[in-house]
Amino acid sequence: MAPSFQLSALIASLPESEDGAWGPPASTDSSLNEVPYAPYSKADKLGRMADWTQDSGKDGRDNRGGRQGYNRNYRDQQVYGAGTSSLFSYQHAEDEASFSVVDNTRTSTKPRMGFGRGGGTIFRGRGSRGGTQSGRGGATSGRGGFQRTQTGRGGHDSRFDSRGGRGGRGGRRFGWKDWDKPQRNRDASVIIKPEWKMLEEIDFNRLAKLNLETDEGEDIESYGFLHYYDRSNDKAAGAKTAERRLAVQDRLFFNPTASDDPVIQDLAQKDEATIFATDSVLSMLMCAPRSVYPWDIVIVREGNKIFLDKREGSQIDYVSVNENATDPPLDVSEGNKDAMNAPQALSMEATFINQNFAIQTVNETASKYEFPQPNPFYNSEEDSEPLGSKAYKYRRFDLSLNEEEPMHLIVRTEVDAVVKAGSGEEQFLTIKALNEFDDRAQGSGGALNWRQKLGSQLGAVVATEMKNNSCKLARWTTQSILAKAHQMKLGFVSRATPKDNNRHVILGVVSFKPREFASQMNLNLNNGWGIVRTIVDMCMQMPEGKYVLVKDPNKPVLRLYEVPVNTFEDEEEDVQVQGSKE
Repeated sequence: MAPSFQLSALIASLPESEDGAWGPPASTDSSLNEVPYAPYSKADKLGRMADWTQDSGKDGRDNRGGRQGYNRNYRDQQVYGAGTSSLFSYQHAEDEASFSVVDNTRTSTKPRMGFGRGGGTIFRGRGSRGGTQSGRGGATSGRGGFQRTQTGRGGHDSRFDSRGGRGGRGGRRFGWKDWDKPQRNRDASVIIKPEWKMLEEIDFNRLAKLNLETDEGEDIESYGFLHYYDRSNDKAAGAKTAERRLAVQDRLFFNPTASDDPVIQDLAQKDEATIFATDSVLSMLMCAPRSVYPWDIVIVREGNKIFLDKREGSQIDYVSVNENATDPPLDVSEGNKDAMNAPQALSMEATFINQNFAIQTVNETASKYEFPQPNPFYNSEEDSEPLGSKAYKYRRFDLSLNEEEPMHLIVRTEVDAVVKAGSGEEQFLTIKALNEFDDRAQGSGGALNWRQKLGSQLGAVVATEMKNNSCKLARWTTQSILAKAHQMKLGFVSRATPKDNNRHVILGVVSFKPREFASQMNLNLNNGWGIVRTIVDMCMQMPEGKYVLVKDPNKPVLRLYEVPVNTFEDEEEDVQVQGSKE
């Protein structure tokens, strides 16, 4: 007979708990916390005690490819729990990834700069004489002073300064790990002082959306003379017959700022326009969205007049090199072992090439093309050096939005030579030069070897220059269109040897029509006029005084500052005093 059970006795024999529940006690063991758990499937086959072959890549990633890699990475992931060995992989410390071997090789501390032996183009300003620094008076002169372009060894220009980055001769492969490059920290073109008041900040994305249609302009006055272009330079670019040595010649050129131009001052007194500028300053402002290096423009408002000026020591008159390249030239402080290939040295070299190239491509022995009035900056009693071929055309553009509020701009443009067309018409030219320093050096921007490719792949060479020097070519094209030049002669100048920046060879000259060239490089002049009108409207809403428009050295941003009226004047006086002592 089966024993009898009583339900009450069975319940009473169960263990008691505080909350009245019964069952196994809750576990309080925490020894297995934070231990990674690998999910598994009941269908998994255990064939090894430990498998060290699955995680052969870095951080649990398998670097092996092929069909086996495909099966391992994609097909096997369908099984529950497959590919989870990375949970137990050892993670390397972060400081090990940044470990690098120190380079103990010795580098030369003597920078090699300069342009060559003897000679050089002379730039001169207007006013009192004796300045020694670059600025309003000219590209290499103080305000009112003059100085020969540096052509010997030595000298240093720290206008384009960049901090950070890696480099050296050869550098990395072009485009390799561009995302991993450190940020360049360049210095501003002008020191922002505490008393300066920031009024506006405009990013380039807003500037690129501006648009203003205007006319082609009209000539107001013309000064100077021009030599005729030497057609012997128009040989096939890249051919051996087209090569010739770049000669160094002494010529006088003047490039004062708008406030120091006597012709512009007379036109301002006659109330001929509202805005006054030079083509170098105006082109920089119109092509601002393409710029990378820092720059600044001084804006002076006097009554209802606006003067766009360049300050003492401004880099606007200098020619940049590979400014828009993906990996632009590094400074010496960034690891560039070739001081001659640093940004400031390349800029001085390119400026020197452009000055002498424009002189060499004209025929100075033939007759000249005289304009109605002589050069307004030349004084025959004081200046003994010969004048270079240069004409100044003062042209007026209508920037009015409506007839009730007219606004005109007068710009001093420059043309370099004249040529007779087939119909006998005189056509004006602007002459510029692109320069090659070393196609294998860091900062070359993936450029082709000009001596080998210029004759057979001219289009590829020009396209590469449009990419690496977008801002420079856009400014040159804008200046040609402002001057209403019929053609733009573009020379290709290379070093005689990559390690010598003192001797250069002209490889060829190519002609372009400015407006066609602008369309090829997607240059919209209406956008440039919209930028000018926007900046002027900002200044017209401010009280009379002096303002500085500064391009941020590391960001695509423009900032407008209100500065004291005597800003930069103390620097000009110091320059003149220093020049008189010397």
